[in-house]
Amino acid sequence: MPTFEGDFTKPDGRFAIVVARFNGLITESLLAGCIDGFVRHGVNEAALDTVRVPGSFEIPLVARRLAETGRYAAVICLGAVIRGDTGHYDHVAGQAAAGLMNATVNTGVPVIFGILTTDTVEQALNRAGIKAGNKGTESALAAIEMVNLLNALKGPQLPGFGFGPA
Repeated sequence: MPTFEGDFTKPDGRFAIVVARFNGLITESLLAGCIDGFVRHGVNEAALDTVRVPGSFEIPLVARRLAETGRYAAVICLGAVIRGDTGHYDHVAGQAAAGLMNATVNTGVPVIFGILTTDTVEQALNRAGIKAGNKGTESALAAIEMVNLLNALKGPQLPGFGFGPA
């Protein structure tokens, strides 16, 4: 039985990184991790475009617009939504997630959810590389893997999917 997976070889194409300015200390660390993840896997910084938006709520519109251009192999979305004393967190986090899912499903372009949704600033800082791991780096790797997977699924090696001999 065939199994298809993406890998981490350098894919062709450009990548857009949408990053929220709100919670900038955290999002700048996510951005640095994302760029580092791409570069460590052979993607030249010249193939990365960064687009800044006010906050995480604004990310889905811009991500979809970028995906619709056809210029990008994937769009990576970086932000930080930290729970506060009001229900604002639930609305922003939920709508950002729904908007990004909508963008990827409707465009067919991988739109990577690299938006931290945490209870505290400390948790967000830890996930942005202060202690261990960086969600920005993970998002770059997810983009590379998804681009390579989608490219593999286009190929003639898929029997029974209308792409090659059954």
